[in-house]
Amino acid sequence: MATVAVVGGGIAGLATAIGLEKRGWRVSVFERATEFTEVGAGISLWRNALRALDALGLGDQVRARGVGPGGGGLRDKRGRWLASASDNDLVILHRADLLEVLLGAVKPDALRAGTPVDRLEVVDGKPVINGERFDLLVGADGLRSTVRATFWPDAEPPRPTGHTAWRMVLPAAGVTPSETWGDRQVFGIFPMSGDRVYAYAAAVVPPDTVFPDGDLAELRRRFADWHDPIPTLVNNAETALRHDLYYLPDLSSYVRGPVALVGDAAHAMPPNMGQGGCQALEDAVTLAATADDLAHYDALRRPRSQSIARRSISTGKFVHSGAPWRDTLVRLLPASLVRRAVDRALDWYPPVAPLG
Repeated sequence: MATVAVVGGGIAGLATAIGLEKRGWRVSVFERATEFTEVGAGISLWRNALRALDALGLGDQVRARGVGPGGGGLRDKRGRWLASASDNDLVILHRADLLEVLLGAVKPDALRAGTPVDRLEVVDGKPVINGERFDLLVGADGLRSTVRATFWPDAEPPRPTGHTAWRMVLPAAGVTPSETWGDRQVFGIFPMSGDRVYAYAAAVVPPDTVFPDGDLAELRRRFADWHDPIPTLVNNAETALRHDLYYLPDLSSYVRGPVALVGDAAHAMPPNMGQGGCQALEDAVTLAATADDLAHYDALRRPRSQSIARRSISTGKFVHSGAPWRDTLVRLLPASLVRRAVDRALDWYPPVAPLG
């Protein structure tokens, strides 16, 4: 039986492990942390990601835990609608819920929590991890990937987008899903299960900025005069995760010999299109189908995911531009044109029939 080491036990790593197990590989998932957990708030799974989860046999479980918001749309900071969204292309759920579904589908003996990878090499064409030999190595270890740093020493480091982001899960019910655009700032609200909302905010802020009164106080100050219910939500928040946003410059390949990259390790992107996790799930399903031909995996995944990443970067620049004509342009765009642009990102299908 062919063996694979997956470095990283997040969404990308676990989904890859599930797909490869279904293809008959013996999988070992190396996770530095002492347990498999997901730090974060909500995640948006668009229809391309749901198709990937369907291919893994997990789509129904995920849909049952999430909420398809439907309706809503884009607003300005006074609450006026800029554009509407009436489709049900996505499901919103907590990242921890998605991770729990993925963990339940991986064979328990494949999981190696508390196992940092400190020795990586290729010997006689085979990857060797901590002295253990495998047939394939998958780097699913995120933006600051050790696998990428080891086998892609020529890769450019991650670059800051110039934005910082806050994420929260808050108790609230009956909230209309929306993303609101202000002057170089954004605030999004999406319902989740259990009378909760996933809320996020972003602003143009230099990397490594320290706010004198703390991250939560800064969030409240910035959005105090925005339309309801934004001020109420941030005032009720007891905590918020804050992090600067980065992206990974294009790699020339996602494959080096018997080593492949998936998820943020391959194509970290800002969250402006809600596609980071979705592209990781696409990677996982595609790699499982093409693990015997890694060049094919690269040909299928790199052009698409890098195109999505570039669109995410350009979308962020547009949204945070603060240009006076931005909102007017959005109001005037035909709904059919917006729909076609969305469809180009979401109309992905697994390369083969469902796995396993």
